[in-house]
Amino acid sequence: METSDFDHWRSMSRATITLDRDFTIGEVPRRLFGSFVEHMGRCVYTGIYEPGHPESDERGFRQDVLKLVKELGATVIRYPGGNFVSGYNWEDGVGPVSERPRRLDGAWHTVETNAFGLHEFVEWSKEAGTEIMEAINLGTRGVNEARELVEYANHPGGTALSDRRIANGAKDPFDIKLWCLGNELDGPWQIGHKTADEYGRLAQEAGKAMRFVDPTIELVAVGSSNSGMPTFGSWEHTVLSHAYDEVDYMSMHAYYQEHDGDAESFLASAVDMDYFIESVTATADAVRAKRKAKKYINLSFDEWNVWYQRGLTTDDQPSAVSQSWREHPRLIEDAYNVTDAVVVGTLLNSLLRHGDRVSIANQAQLVNVIAPIRSEENGPAWKQTIFWPFARMAALAKGQILRAAVTSDRIETAQFGDADLVDVSATYDEASGRVALFLANRGLEEPAEVDVALRGFAGARVVRAELLEVPEGGSRYTANTLDAQDAVGLVPLEGVTVDGSSAKLSLPALSWAVVELEVTRG
Repeated sequence: METSDFDHWRSMSRATITLDRDFTIGEVPRRLFGSFVEHMGRCVYTGIYEPGHPESDERGFRQDVLKLVKELGATVIRYPGGNFVSGYNWEDGVGPVSERPRRLDGAWHTVETNAFGLHEFVEWSKEAGTEIMEAINLGTRGVNEARELVEYANHPGGTALSDRRIANGAKDPFDIKLWCLGNELDGPWQIGHKTADEYGRLAQEAGKAMRFVDPTIELVAVGSSNSGMPTFGSWEHTVLSHAYDEVDYMSMHAYYQEHDGDAESFLASAVDMDYFIESVTATADAVRAKRKAKKYINLSFDEWNVWYQRGLTTDDQPSAVSQSWREHPRLIEDAYNVTDAVVVGTLLNSLLRHGDRVSIANQAQLVNVIAPIRSEENGPAWKQTIFWPFARMAALAKGQILRAAVTSDRIETAQFGDADLVDVSATYDEASGRVALFLANRGLEEPAEVDVALRGFAGARVVRAELLEVPEGGSRYTANTLDAQDAVGLVPLEGVTVDGSSAKLSLPALSWAVVELEVTRG
């Protein structure tokens, strides 16, 4: 080996991944690939809904956005908030649009027209092919309003509320199965903020009343708004001590961003997500043991994403709260770059690796507001960089989640300690005979050589190998914008080789990749 070749080999980062057909975590939960539509900023108005747009149908649904939503592959959409729901009267969004009231939304300091409401969202969801995850207001409202909304939405007819739905144009029940019992009520910023005891009792009674109307529904209790909350852990324990029998899931929220140029810590954000998930799981199981309960509480990670909480207040990028009472102002419309896309890929890996307990996850939000899809009023819609890891995982992660054994060089971080340089998750779909690997190289400087051992599989053949990386002439800050909508996308990952039950590939520095292999049982 010549000196230059040796220096090149020595500079390479390395990882070994072992996958075994019989070492599985559980079935891939389809609700893991959810998204979120909140009445915030331009997510609804000029996002999914814009009457008069050249691409809109007679209902005002933007077909260009719907096409991208379908390509994204979102399976379940949480609606209508978010902070918005804690001051929202659901009755304002039903009935003739011309008769709906205009309201002040205190959460985002905007004017809500209520031109788009429950019926419109149900119709939009049908066209998008997505399940609905409806959130109820337990901030300013309570048990009675919660059960009334379930009756309005789900009861077949013959009662005042169900007949009102029919009179408003929906003969068939909406049959919404998944319900959030409020939003972030542990947070002092929330309208109707509560202590854990106050919320736990309210969730318990609201859940009971809702199930008296429809016993088939599933309920999500509010968990900690993030793992840094001073009440984290004790909040979950107290809430479940009250509401364990009534609820099916505990919610979790987390947002990540790069602080002061510390890219290494940012790229290791999934370490914190792992900790968050495992901590809430342990707390829920501790309550289960104390109560001697048979059922398990699973997790709903119903808000997660990269979010740069910078507090900007320019006309183009206002802060998270509008500075004046306006209709659908621009709020937190982050333009995501290559680094953000790699981080989102690792967060998806974390969710998938914990798919035995994280049954639901919703990337926040769907359009414009910290979103994988952007749109302009009376203009085009396009994909952000973070669109690609989500879309590929939603399409290809099927069957069983494989328990990957990873031996990797490490990346040192100031915030999260050391982490694997190469982050991975994997699935095996017996029906199609395909293994899908989702990989990220967190290294900023060096490529990573990856060896994959496939135990219990044979005859591997590459059917897909795609890569998201820094484009030629670009940097880790390159983003897709209105003027450069395709600056970052997926390109072929060259050089993937297979030999029987093993594979080799090279990941460029700061990259995310998907490799799909056709295999036979070994």
